[in-house]
Amino acid sequence: MPAPVPQSAPMLSVLEVVKKTSEFFASKGVESPRLDAELVVSHVLGIPRMGLYMGFETPVADADLAAIRELVRRRGKREPLQYVLGFTEFHGLRLKTDRRALIPRPETEYLVETVIGRMAAPPARILDLGTGSGAIALALAKAYPEAAVTAADASAGALALASENAQATGLSGRVGFVLTDWFGQLPGPALFDLIISNPPYLAQAEVDAASPEVRNHEPRAALASDDEGFSDIARIIAGAAGRLVPGAVLALETGPGQHGRAQAEARNSGFARTESCRDLAGRDRFFLAWR
Repeated sequence: MPAPVPQSAPMLSVLEVVKKTSEFFASKGVESPRLDAELVVSHVLGIPRMGLYMGFETPVADADLAAIRELVRRRGKREPLQYVLGFTEFHGLRLKTDRRALIPRPETEYLVETVIGRMAAPPARILDLGTGSGAIALALAKAYPEAAVTAADASAGALALASENAQATGLSGRVGFVLTDWFGQLPGPALFDLIISNPPYLAQAEVDAASPEVRNHEPRAALASDDEGFSDIARIIAGAAGRLVPGAVLALETGPGQHGRAQAEARNSGFARTESCRDLAGRDRFFLAWR
């Protein structure tokens, strides 16, 4: 009697993969397990997330299932989804994301929108301090096609990522990159119409208490600052005073409780007026000062 032919396991459907992935993420404490599961599966299959619903019964090929499992493994360790997928969307741009820089966040996107709404005229020269992935610099280069934009960062890795994003978005000819610790290595006479930054503004204890995605994966140097998170903000305000033309704007993303100190620092540095702007949650998040 011939030996029985081994039967291969039936292929899992898209719906089964999404359900199993969602359950696994939930067991690991992922905040939005079903959404993240759908985003991982749709990314590997190369279809829009909503397209999954049109093909829930479609079998998932072994090669695709292996790719999904690798991404699921990483997300299950609480690696941020944006690092797992390798990209995020920011102000109409798709940006590469990895551990060389912070993940661009909706608050920072709103900072860009706030600044655009407050500018009396299109700025000719823009400086993005601590550019990270290049999100702010590239969004402003897109918004102001005639502007000369400088993206500065103290991390060579972050600058490399920002440069890669500039090339991928077709904006590489519009943005210059400078390796500098805030203003330290900028060309001596350079003055700007707008200086903008999302600097480190968290206290060390706040980073320690953050989610594993933030605490264990994003670069701490881009998150936390000394003096309860205010040290780098103070350095930027003091240094910006000599780098802005009359009437120019300094725009910062900050912690909600830091604006009183920022206003005092701006007055001491000779800024004419300041404004606190709220984020979408109604908290004082963005600090603007006019030279």
